[in-house]
Amino acid sequence: MLGAGDDVETVENVDVEVTFADGSRWGATVLSLAEIGRIMDRWEATGEGLGGSYFQCPDMIIVRCGGVVAIAEMLNGLVDSGEFRSVLARIDIEE
Repeated sequence: MLGAGDDVETVENVDVEVTFADGSRWGATVLSLAEIGRIMDRWEATGEGLGGSYFQCPDMIIVRCGGVVAIAEMLNGLVDSGEFRSVLARIDIEE
């Protein structure tokens, strides 16, 4: 789910959703190591995250580098291996 200012070649902070033929939907927030560093640096100045001393994001997947192609390859690998069930969060379950 790219934002208006996101570049498909370099995006490093993106929410993803995988929908299967059975209708089940799974999602995560994908961040690069560099993006986490930038966020923590910004939070040091704004006071968020106890002055940038920690970063937490539910359903987070950390990748070495960004870009839609790299992220899609990682997601395909998770699906092919079946690991998506333990890495992604199921988002179509009604509570």
